[in-house]
Amino acid sequence: MTGMADLGLTPEQERLYRRLLREPRTPPDPAADGPVLVQLRELGLVDAESTPVAPAAAVELLVRRRVEQTRRQLARLTSAWEVVAELSEEQRRGRPLQMIEHIQDGAAVTRRLSGMLDDEPREFMYMKSHARFPDPGDDGAGDDQSRFARALTRGLRSRTLFSAYALRDPQQADWARSWQARGDLHRVTTEPVRHLAIVNREVAFVQADPADPRAGALQIRHPGVVDLLAEYFDGLWNRARELDELPLTPIEQEVLHALVHHGIDEAAARSLHISVRKFRAHVADLMARLGAASRFQAAVRAKERGWL
Repeated sequence: MTGMADLGLTPEQERLYRRLLREPRTPPDPAADGPVLVQLRELGLVDAESTPVAPAAAVELLVRRRVEQTRRQLARLTSAWEVVAELSEEQRRGRPLQMIEHIQDGAAVTRRLSGMLDDEPREFMYMKSHARFPDPGDDGAGDDQSRFARALTRGLRSRTLFSAYALRDPQQADWARSWQARGDLHRVTTEPVRHLAIVNREVAFVQADPADPRAGALQIRHPGVVDLLAEYFDGLWNRARELDELPLTPIEQEVLHALVHHGIDEAAARSLHISVRKFRAHVADLMARLGAASRFQAAVRAKERGWL
């Protein structure tokens, strides 16, 4: 007789379930069958009245349960490959691998990033305030750019997200377009930007102190934290704009924010260091673009479009 052990039932559970199927009018013995009966109820094989579910439904429940158990076991086995990667990295570096490490020197952060992309150029996610890299005249900057360009030719999938406010400098857009032509996709966002780099969705680098760029970076290898940061980047990327699809120019963005945050035109104009006349001209242009009859309506429609 084919048993149900492969489906996860113990011999006692299987005997009671089969007996309830054969003898539906014979109630189970609370003293002898009580503990096993509770187990069958927890498995969903009998109801509160101790009536067994149909065999097809019972087998389907047990198969689903076994599949889920197998899935969890495979997930645990998959983590073994992460251990292999960790051990290999420890062997290469000659010291234990830390889940979170503070790298105080910015140049050391760049060297480590470049080394990882040299070893395995699969995916790179980069978020920063400006598009432009350090000037090639800086120590090592030209070499870093050359190494990054080589990684792109080797199949690196790279995405760079930077602040739209950087576009007040025309060279920023030119720089972004030049790298996009090489394969490093660029988008801009009006949302707050924190410096973040993620390599192959395995290692993340975040600014150690957002208020002090000289504080270096934290290198994070914890899978859960890296996954969370990657999801955060993906969300910002999906909401960001292509370089040539910006809804507003930088000055228009500033005018819109000033319009919302200042009660009078004179204060708004002073915050932008422009004349009141110039500010009002920009506001009129924005209202026309939005089809708004009032400034309040302009603010509402700007929020609906994601401009605020």
